[in-house]
Amino acid sequence: VEGRERAHVRWRRRGFSRLFFLLPLPDPALYLKALSAGVEALLVSVLVMAKVQILNVVVLDNPCPFKNPFQFEITFECIEDLPDDLEWKIIYVGSAESEEYDQILDSVLVGPVPAGRHMFVFQADAPNSSLIPETDAVGVTVVLITCTYRAQEFIRVGYYVNNEYVSPELRENPPLKPDFSQLQRNILAPNPRVTRFHINWDNTSDQKMEDIENVDPTPNNMLPPNCTTSKCLAPAGALNIIPENSMDCM
Repeated sequence: VEGRERAHVRWRRRGFSRLFFLLPLPDPALYLKALSAGVEALLVSVLVMAKVQILNVVVLDNPCPFKNPFQFEITFECIEDLPDDLEWKIIYVGSAESEEYDQILDSVLVGPVPAGRHMFVFQADAPNSSLIPETDAVGVTVVLITCTYRAQEFIRVGYYVNNEYVSPELRENPPLKPDFSQLQRNILAPNPRVTRFHINWDNTSDQKMEDIENVDPTPNNMLPPNCTTSKCLAPAGALNIIPENSMDCM
């Protein structure tokens, strides 16, 4: 429980606790009126569309020993040719207390990307255990998949990760110094949290508009309170992402 609480603190620090009401308000006057009424609203522009949509993410080899590589099968779609590379990263949150313990496990450049649907398996080595604080080794943390275009992050997929001892004896009497060889890593694949950012895809002089589409994760899962399990859970560790400018509730 303590580890899960630390993970919640981590997510809140990164802005995931902000609750946005997604309102189709093409009229700026209505948007300002909503703000003046004390409602934190998000102006959704019908003219700004992401050129890349993640269609599915499947967590492979899960659960597994802590030292096994992370493996994600990612399916994405480009609505038009992209002349520059997409940069994908896997980031392991080593501690809820400080970002200095974050580890970029791997990054890969994909591109130029033609229009159409694409799939690849993104694999990264397990985090360096010597860089993880001993108090954060066992329990709940977070792993992130991010994608950027022209140095602008436009999507982030986050999963809770539970690291625990398989042996009942070690669970009851854990060693003072974590034994990573005995830890099992379990990614809570059915309940991801997806954050999308509006970016400047065409490298024009227009100011970038950014929005975060998220709610604060609940203690037992990562579903927004207004989503039902039948609607939100994807089978077999798959992530089915709904269209941009709507609240994600896998």
